[in-house]
Amino acid sequence: MPSAASGPGEAGRQGGTGVPDIPDVSDVPDVPDVPDVPDGMGRLWMPHRMAYIKGEDKPAGGGPADCPFCQIPRMPDSDGLIAARGALVYAVLNKYPYNAGHLMVCPYRHVADYTGLDEPETAEFADFTKRAMAALRASSGAQGFNIGMNLGGVAGAGIAGHLHQHVVPRWGGDTNFMPVIGQTKVLPQLLADTRKLIADAWPAG
Repeated sequence: MPSAASGPGEAGRQGGTGVPDIPDVSDVPDVPDVPDVPDGMGRLWMPHRMAYIKGEDKPAGGGPADCPFCQIPRMPDSDGLIAARGALVYAVLNKYPYNAGHLMVCPYRHVADYTGLDEPETAEFADFTKRAMAALRASSGAQGFNIGMNLGGVAGAGIAGHLHQHVVPRWGGDTNFMPVIGQTKVLPQLLADTRKLIADAWPAG
């Protein structure tokens, strides 16, 4: 006989085995099939971001053999997304940009820290940063910039073994609900097209 705290029919369903009470759903009406209709939400599919999420482009070690910034200069400009080449440094588009036209200035030499650059590298590194700004203003009307370096993994460097400076163009209203709430950046142009525009606008030395 079930205890006073037991639900109806509990003793029969448990059968002394310790199985918890199963509610009786025999009197629940059937739920009609829900039609497959749009829910009013838009979808922006960005499968190329999966490579970044999975870390496919991050070097396994810290040496030049597997460093993307050492490999890129060996590629044709269009394949490596190189906007300009100098004697000691080059400018390349970020494959996973914060904004359209996001450039990085890198030395050819595999060096991790800004203090590791010699004087000629330091001079051309600074000169290329200025040229990157001029090219982005000319090609896309950039209204402002975020410029800087993340030195070391603890400072947020994705590839800490090879120094690179970010040059990110900014426009009024480029921060909206998509990146803030949706964690998605909408880019209006393919990287190859952006690279060509910047390359064509790159100031002569």
